[in-house]
Amino acid sequence: MIAVAYPNNDIAKQSLETLGRLQKERLIELEDAVIAGNDDGKIKVDQALNLTAAGTVSGAFWGGLIGFIFLMPIAGMKIGAASGALSGKLSDYGVDDKFVKEVTTSVTAGTAALFLLIRNSTPDKVLAEMKQFGGTVLRTNLSDDAEKRLQAALSSESA
Repeated sequence: MIAVAYPNNDIAKQSLETLGRLQKERLIELEDAVIAGNDDGKIKVDQALNLTAAGTVSGAFWGGLIGFIFLMPIAGMKIGAASGALSGKLSDYGVDDKFVKEVTTSVTAGTAALFLLIRNSTPDKVLAEMKQFGGTVLRTNLSDDAEKRLQAALSSESA
């Protein structure tokens, strides 16, 4: 888990878009990503992962498979999609919303924070791309030494 503050929401979004490109290149594997902005004390959270859609697709697949076994694939897909969408909507997966709001209240008004739950990465290549955005490390679950190296890499912006 890594939380990085940026001077505004646009830079946080650009940073996330770059991470999306890096994920397509298989340089990082994100489990979840959230952008939270502090708009004069009001916290706005944008969840990057659409849980309802993910649940619908998963449910339709499993429902169709089970329906196929019992010779009712269409009915199975409909039931599976509905139950998957409901479970996706009700589940709290990835970055904890309470944690996001708690940390975001500590950043100044007009700024934004990017919360990342990273499953796997190639750190040297990812940091080389991400240092263009700068940022201040708010919290991580990294060791103290790794957190200091991350902050140093983000602080050494290329001009």
